[in-house]
Amino acid sequence: MTTKMEYHNPVLLKETVDGLNIHPDGVYVDVTFGGGGHSREIMGRLGENGKLFAFDQDLDALKNAIDDERFTLINENFRYIKRFLRFHGIKQVDGILADLGVSSHQFDVAERGFSTRFDAELDMRMNQKGDISAYHVVNEYDEQDIARVLFDYGELKNARAMANVIVIARKDKEIRNSDELKKVLAKFLPGHKSNKILAQIYQAIRIEVNQEMDVLKEFLEQSLEILKPGGRLSVISYHSLEDRLVKRYMRNGMFEGEPERDFFGNFKVPFKIIEKLIVPTEEEIASNNRARSAKLRVAEKI
Repeated sequence: MTTKMEYHNPVLLKETVDGLNIHPDGVYVDVTFGGGGHSREIMGRLGENGKLFAFDQDLDALKNAIDDERFTLINENFRYIKRFLRFHGIKQVDGILADLGVSSHQFDVAERGFSTRFDAELDMRMNQKGDISAYHVVNEYDEQDIARVLFDYGELKNARAMANVIVIARKDKEIRNSDELKKVLAKFLPGHKSNKILAQIYQAIRIEVNQEMDVLKEFLEQSLEILKPGGRLSVISYHSLEDRLVKRYMRNGMFEGEPERDFFGNFKVPFKIIEKLIVPTEEEIASNNRARSAKLRVAEKI
């Protein structure tokens, strides 16, 4: 039986929840519930009138629900945060926490297809009801789109050549599992760099399958709408693509371009940066490998 801590050992637990500056009677949202580690820490700081809403689209996460009348778990993608909070009568909240990326549990369950460690069918769906899987990306996308995915989301210099090799190989036989994909791309996986390059390939396909960049943008824009003035946004990211989006949005409320200036020539920005960047200690990385690439940023709505 999987324990809650085995499901997911929360990264930067104290620092992320500290960043929310919890008010005992406040309303908070954990948009990446997973094993519930961050949610339990928040609940421990709430008073009897406080409320916590959590989101997770993964059916496996529902087994970890917290039995507490102050807690509500919503089995949906957090790109719909505003819609489902409104359904529950909530228009504004005091703080939002997001621990982005894939949970330890999802990596460790071989058949989910997230990890390069196992030979599994090409899946990688965080929502097991999702229509597009890694199989669809590898076997049904055209060459140009595969190259785009590998270049934009995996930052792979050989993206075009990799896409070409995949398209040629699948003409003879479908690429159904991890081992078959590794064999097709073998010439791009030199021994000393194979794990790093494979991780980039898997990351790229996973981001495409789950629309992670679009989801993150929609979430950040809605967070600004539903946070009260003085409300906090606390976000952990695990790769540079996510972190750049989070950093830029917290800095000026936009993903591209520059914000308007006020009458005095100062930029009109929606957030005040509370913590520029927090990373795990060497001790945490040693005890929780998933923490090694984690970056925490915290901002307060002005």
